[in-house]
Amino acid sequence: MDPLVSALKVAASGLEAESTRLRIVSENIANARSTGDTAGADPYRRKTVSFAAEVDRVSGAASVEVQKLGVDQSDFSVEFDPGNPAADAKGMVKLPNVNVLIEMADMREANRSYEANLQTTKQARDLISQTIDLLRASQ
Repeated sequence: MDPLVSALKVAASGLEAESTRLRIVSENIANARSTGDTAGADPYRRKTVSFAAEVDRVSGAASVEVQKLGVDQSDFSVEFDPGNPAADAKGMVKLPNVNVLIEMADMREANRSYEANLQTTKQARDLISQTIDLLRASQ
């Protein structure tokens, strides 16, 4: 297989994986203060994404795939808020196990990885276009 086409496939797999990662991080940030619906109910639980390297048998190129979507099993934080509908008998409310600073760092990293894969795609496309132009000029 053409190395430029392989580069496009690798970059496309990276774009898809980072897009999924950005979606999960966005969900986590959006639900950072989502408590349970009833007294003592569990709040939103942070979602996670795991990647795995996959080898394309045709091209031999390694690509990245979303291996699994999971949930973070770490403990919830608790705060005193007796007026909250999710408060238990003692007035304590369970809050999601989402740390917005960590999510923002993950978002920044995913965004940069997405941009790098996009740049790779643009460069490969430009090289393919230049190759076609050279072949046309030589005829």
